[in-house]
Amino acid sequence: MRLVIARCSVDYVGRLEAHLPPADRLLMLKADGSVSVHADDRAYKPLNWMTPPCTVHTSEIVDADGEDTGEELWVVENPKGEQLRITVEKIHAELSRDLGEDPGLVKDGVEAHLQELLAEQIEELGAGYTLIRREYPTAIGPVDILARDADGHTVAVEIKRRGNIDGVEQLTRYLELLNRDALLAPVAGVFAAQEIKPQARTLAEDRGIRCQILDYAKMRGTESDELRLF
Repeated sequence: MRLVIARCSVDYVGRLEAHLPPADRLLMLKADGSVSVHADDRAYKPLNWMTPPCTVHTSEIVDADGEDTGEELWVVENPKGEQLRITVEKIHAELSRDLGEDPGLVKDGVEAHLQELLAEQIEELGAGYTLIRREYPTAIGPVDILARDADGHTVAVEIKRRGNIDGVEQLTRYLELLNRDALLAPVAGVFAAQEIKPQARTLAEDRGIRCQILDYAKMRGTESDELRLF
């Protein structure tokens, strides 16, 4: 990525025409070929931009006598022939850096993180609970968490961000399989999620599966955005 803070004017030539008069702006040139022009307001939205793929050609600007004016013309062009013509009068600052490949957005509160937090705070399931294992392997897939309650009974926990009927069915299949193991049986079930749909709760409770809401903010040790009376 290349960041350039410069005094410049910008002309867009294409389906429409637009002109930005000279001013100090931020020019952002990314490795994917995109170019965008930013002012010191408008949050993230650029004043003008060209999406990839596009090419960038720079040339010095000379006067009528062929003398170098100290200015540069950047011509950004896409395959359709549309152009962003940036006249750079003066560069105030410049930074270039290879950011490498981005891993992409990781959503906060995904099931894997909830599973990790609950394993670390297994007492959220109740007093006296202890962890046996995360991702307990079975012939039909891993159980999110296998634990023991205060009486020493085995408990299988299925974790979802939003609990629906499919999640209850999944836990039911795990319970049927685990209860065939004499070393584990009897195995109870807990369906844990940040939010559980009413239909899923009804089905779970009908099958003897306990439902539990997980307070993600509390488990992370962060404050909730909810308003409290006290």
